Amino acid sequence: MAKEISQRELRNNSGQIMRSLDRGESFVVTRNGIPVGELHPVRQRRWVDVDRVMAAFHGAPPIDPEPFRADLDRWVDQGFAVRG
Repeated sequence: MAKEISQRELRNNSGQIMRSLDRGESFVVTRNGIPVGELHPVRQRRWVDVDRVMAAFHGAPPIDPEPFRADLDRWVDQGFAVRG
């Protein structure tokens, strides 16, 4: 569960918050009591070599890009909203 901290706490206690992130803690940052952002520790990237990936997909049916793109456009909202 992420701990809620104010913008002021983030500014005044950034060093302590960074150490908490190093320990795996997460935070929700608020401004005037309204959540405006989240801080989470960065996950370590796991690299998989290309031969292993190719073996995992060996025998998979080919993907027709046009219907695939149409499905993505129909089901995935790729728009964005500017916050003011």
